[in-house]
Amino acid sequence: MKFGRNMPCWCGSGKKYKLCHEAFDKKIRHYEILGHEVPDHEILKTREDVEMIKRSAAINMACLDAVGEAIRVGMTTQEIDDIVYNTTTKMGGIPAPLNYENFPKSVCTSVNSQVCHGIPSDKVILKDGDIVNVDCSTILDGYFSDSSRMFLIGDVSEDRKRLVRVVKECVQKGLEASQPWGFLGDMAQAVHEHAEANGYSVVREIGGHGVGFEFHEDPWVSYVANAGEEMLIVPGMMFTIEPMVNMGRPDIYTDEDNGWEVYTEDGKPSAQWEIQIYITEDGPEVICW
Repeated sequence: MKFGRNMPCWCGSGKKYKLCHEAFDKKIRHYEILGHEVPDHEILKTREDVEMIKRSAAINMACLDAVGEAIRVGMTTQEIDDIVYNTTTKMGGIPAPLNYENFPKSVCTSVNSQVCHGIPSDKVILKDGDIVNVDCSTILDGYFSDSSRMFLIGDVSEDRKRLVRVVKECVQKGLEASQPWGFLGDMAQAVHEHAEANGYSVVREIGGHGVGFEFHEDPWVSYVANAGEEMLIVPGMMFTIEPMVNMGRPDIYTDEDNGWEVYTEDGKPSAQWEIQIYITEDGPEVICW
C-alpha cells in the first residue's frame, strides 16, 4: 500500500506519514533499488510491541533459570520438560513448542551430538560429562519469545567446555555485528569466522528466524553467509542469533523415526546458544537470553 504524506503512518503512531516513517521507507527503498533484500513493514515491531514481547521473555528466561538451578547428573530430560511446563503455565504463559507441528513436548533438550530439536524423555538420563542445550520458547498474550542456553553436566572435558565457550563468543560477535542499516550477512560472517578460527564448523541447513508476533517469522537467518549479503537490517526488526556449532564437520541428519531430532553425522558434539534481539536506531537490544 502506498501512503500519502498526510495519511496516518503505517506504524500506528498516529502521526502523519511524512513526520514519521516516510524518510525511513525511502531509505529502505534505496537499498531495494540497489538489489538488496529488504524487510516488509509487517515484521517490524514498535516499542509497544517490544514491551509486550519482553513480558513473554521474562517467563522464558525464568524457565531457563529454573532449569539451571535444578539440572544435575542423573536428571532425565523429561524432568527438564516438567520444569519448563510448570514454570510457564504458573506464570500465565504457553510453551510454544508444545504441539507445534506435532512436536510432543514443551521444550527442546539436545544432548551431546544432538544438534537441535531433542525430544525430552524419561529414558534420556543426563550423565557426568554431558553437555545439553535447553531451547525454550514462550507465548504470552499472543507474543512470542525464544532463547536457549548450554548446560555442563558434572565433570565435563576441556574440549567440550571450550566448544560451549566459543559458541557463546560467536553469539556475542554476531550481536555486535547486528547493526541498523547493515546486513544479516555481516552478523553471519562474524559468527562463522570466529567458529572456524577455533577449528569448528557451523551448521548450514538450520538457522535463526524472526520472532515476536509468531513463533517463526521472516527473515530466515543464516550463519554461513558473508558480509553485505542477506536481508537489510533496519530498526524495528527482531530475530534470533542461534548458531549451531559442531566440534567436527557441519554435516547433519534428522532422525527418521520421529522427524525432529537432528544429529551430527560424525557423532561429535554440537553446541548452541540463542538470544532474541531487537534492532533500534542505536544498535541491537537483547530481549531474551
